[in-house]
Amino acid sequence: MSEAASATWYRWDDMPKERLSDVLERRLITGERMMLAHVYLKKGAIVPRHSHDNEQLTYILEGALRFWLGDAGERELVVAAGEVLYLPSNLPHQAEAIEDTLDVDVFCPPRQDWLNHTDAYLREKR
Repeated sequence: MSEAASATWYRWDDMPKERLSDVLERRLITGERMMLAHVYLKKGAIVPRHSHDNEQLTYILEGALRFWLGDAGERELVVAAGEVLYLPSNLPHQAEAIEDTLDVDVFCPPRQDWLNHTDAYLREKR
């Protein structure tokens, strides 16, 4: 197969939307060394404090997220539509949707816990 033939085209609306809870859903596109996600958060949704080896870029398309960064959440900031937050590898962080929010997350390498559904910290308690 040629290099050009290995390119893959996607439409977000055609990608399955995974429901993690009543307030959190996502769509994923994964390459060999990176992952792109649409994350849909309803106002009040909490992403509990966690960290991961993956570098992360969070680009807010609609709405806004309040982040707490660091071991004790010592740095607080709001990232709004049109803004991007870079999170280096292993930085503890937590977020709250202060509006209904659509964000684009880019991870390098891909989040294996998202792919194999071992991301219990995000999932609704059953």
